[in-house]
Amino acid sequence: GLVLLITAIAGIGFATLYSAGGGSIDPWADRQMLRFAVGACIMVAIAVTDIRLWMRLSYLVYAVGLVMLVAVELFGRIGMGAQRWLDLGLFHVQPSEIMKIALILSLARYFHGLSYDEVGRIRWLVVPLLMALLPVGLVIKQPDLGTAMLLLAGAGAVFFFAGVRWWKFALVILGGLAVLPVAWNFLHDYQKKRVLTFMNPEADPLGSGYHILQSKIALGSGGFTGKGFLQGSQSHLSFLPEKQTDFIFTMLAEEHGLIGALVLLALYILLIAYGYMIALRARSQFGRLVAGGVTTLMFLYVFINVAMVSGLVPVVGVPLPLVSYGGTAMMTLLVGMGLLIGVYVHRDVEIPRHMSGL
Repeated sequence: GLVLLITAIAGIGFATLYSAGGGSIDPWADRQMLRFAVGACIMVAIAVTDIRLWMRLSYLVYAVGLVMLVAVELFGRIGMGAQRWLDLGLFHVQPSEIMKIALILSLARYFHGLSYDEVGRIRWLVVPLLMALLPVGLVIKQPDLGTAMLLLAGAGAVFFFAGVRWWKFALVILGGLAVLPVAWNFLHDYQKKRVLTFMNPEADPLGSGYHILQSKIALGSGGFTGKGFLQGSQSHLSFLPEKQTDFIFTMLAEEHGLIGALVLLALYILLIAYGYMIALRARSQFGRLVAGGVTTLMFLYVFINVAMVSGLVPVVGVPLPLVSYGGTAMMTLLVGMGLLIGVYVHRDVEIPRHMSGL
């Protein structure tokens, strides 16, 4: 069932990218289908691999991700004003996407080795906090605030599922709010402009507010049933920017209306519910934390992207999972789904708290 849901969501993405290409599989739909085919094979391979192997490799995967983030700082490829990619010859890779899964794996392993009483003590939370904040700091420096927020929120989900007390989350949130005025001064000009545009997009309708205003127009023009497949005027007349990536949900809603948008959201809701049920059924703490973290990451992708294109949150450049065009994001999510399925396949496997018992 989970594989069918993933395939159905990706299929909607292929059809929307076909439309974005003007009724042609080139240049986006064909590449996306190829990436999904490769990613699906990787997903199945990960799912059938013993979950204890992923636990053993979790710190190594985190270390590799961290080294790649540092490498981006030294000789990363610059695109769209940010230094986020590594050129590996045959393809480009975005290490911050890899770190999303690596961080969940490493935190899950760390908390698996703690007792409930130890999780409640602050001194045991220093190491995982550093594990989370180090990659977040490197990603912010790229700069990529959207991905940094996803990393932090995904780590926070693992902390929550591990049993960290509510008052500690409240303390961190209050501390974050207290430093907002200081953090504002460290934001880049385009990031400040995004926040100000979110507050009043009509202030610069042909400049910084153009993206979100065109997105709202396209969303509204779709109505209840939409304009029809390949008939979206805002997208096909090039009024809607980034229609194949960040704003692909807007294009889908314009062509298929509220009904089409709700169908896609319903599939996402089923996928997320499926993920949390898998987390609840897992016998091992490591499995529960991995499944809960990956599912929360999927939820955050969907929530932030849909809220962003609807004007409910500032534009932060978060793709719609399995639908938006993009290689690294697609592979990262399919790896995450492979781990989620793997947790279900090995749900009855008991893993000792200490690695010496493996």
